[in-house]
This record gives sequence, C-alpha cells and structure tokens, in this order.
Amino acid sequence: MGEMMVGELKDIIPAVIIRPTIITSTYKEPFPGWVEGIRTIDSLAVGYAKGKLTFFLGDLEAIVDVIPADMVVNAIIVAMIAEARHQQPQTIYQVGSSIRNPLRYSNLQDYGFRYFTKNPWINKDGKPVIVSKITVMNSMDSFQRYMAFRYLLLLKGLELANAAFCHFFQGVYSNLNRKINWVMRLVDIYRPYLFFNATFDDLNTEKLRMTARTSLVENDMFYFDPKSIDWEDYFMNIHIPGIVKYIFK
Repeated sequence: MGEMMVGELKDIIPAVIIRPTIITSTYKEPFPGWVEGIRTIDSLAVGYAKGKLTFFLGDLEAIVDVIPADMVVNAIIVAMIAEARHQQPQTIYQVGSSIRNPLRYSNLQDYGFRYFTKNPWINKDGKPVIVSKITVMNSMDSFQRYMAFRYLLLLKGLELANAAFCHFFQGVYSNLNRKINWVMRLVDIYRPYLFFNATFDDLNTEKLRMTARTSLVENDMFYFDPKSIDWEDYFMNIHIPGIVKYIFK
C-alpha cells in the first residue's frame, strides 16, 4: 500500500522502491558483524544460545532470504545514482539472496549448533550453557502435540501441586510458564516465515549491479551482490560473533 501511494503521489519527483528482505548484520562496513538491536532471526539465536529454545517448528529445507545491512545501503545509493542519471519509470529493486545465493533454515540450525558448541554462552552463574541441536517440528499440529505432552501437562500438574502444597512449587511453575509463553510468542511472530517456500525475483537489482560494474569508478566500494557471500563463513565468523558482542545481555 505504501508503494502504491508513492507511485500515485510522487508527481514529478523521481522515486525508486527498494525491497530488502530480512536484514542481518553488516558484511564489511562500517565493520563486519555490526548490528543494533535484536532483529528477526537473532531472537532465535539469543534464545537458543541461552538454553531457552530447544525446539521450534518450520521447514528446514525452506529458503530464508537474508541480506547484510551494508549491502542494502549500497543498493540504495547505487539505485539513486542510476535514477538520477537515466530518469527511468519507477523501478522496484528486490534486495535479497533467495535467487542468487539461497540460504536454508537447515544451514542456520547447523551454524548455530556448531558455533555455540564451540563458544558456549556463559550464564549469570558463570557456567557455560550446553546446547544440543534444536528439535524442529515440521507442522503446527506436531508442534502443538509436542508442547502438550512435553510441557503443558507438566505445567498443569505444577498448578495443581501449587494449590495443594501452598504454592511450594511457584518458582518452578513461573519459570516454566514464562518459557512456554516466550516460545509461543516467537512462533506467533515467525509463523508467516517458517513454512514460506518462495523466492524473490531480483532481475532489476541484477541489472543495477551490471550497470554499476560498467559505469561506477568506485564499484568495489558499493558492493551488494549476495553471490559474493560464503554463508558459512559469514554466520560462523561475522554474524553470530557480532550479535554475541553487540546485542547479547
């Protein structure tokens, strides 16, 4: 709707539309791994590293379309230059990685397990949090069954025990209830993405990259080709260390 309004109300003002996908920490600039605040997939990483998230749901073979923040910025700058030079009809640039360099949820599962096994989070008691490979349910029905048998029955039992023993188990009950509510909130937030099996056409963005290669003297400075990213290296050595350094509390 916002894009429609821009097209309708911009009058003679030149305008381009940039559609970034899930934006992650910087690839190179201002320095690798910079991130501010918890963004999308980082909530899952934080919960997993701290031992709060041991199971989730989704399609492990689905593509998760991510793009580093500095590549989005560079695409915006180059698109503005191209628009100023050529005055084309309003163009939409999809800035993502699902076509040119797809990343799958199974990759994220693997990278997270390997990183936090080697570099465990130290909890407030000074002890390392030992992680196992996260259990992933492949449907909402299986997730709800798992929750019911593994946690909700236990929670109900604790509730009854609390009533019978003057809230002796209140601490355990409150802690479990908080964890269940946290997981359910994450599921509610991420449900639209977890089984999303689509890729985004970035043909206009690829044309923009080709134009930049031939006409920009500073082409190397304005990099935004996701094909240049080695996802394993990026997540293991840039993104996960970045969120541990800048946003973990």
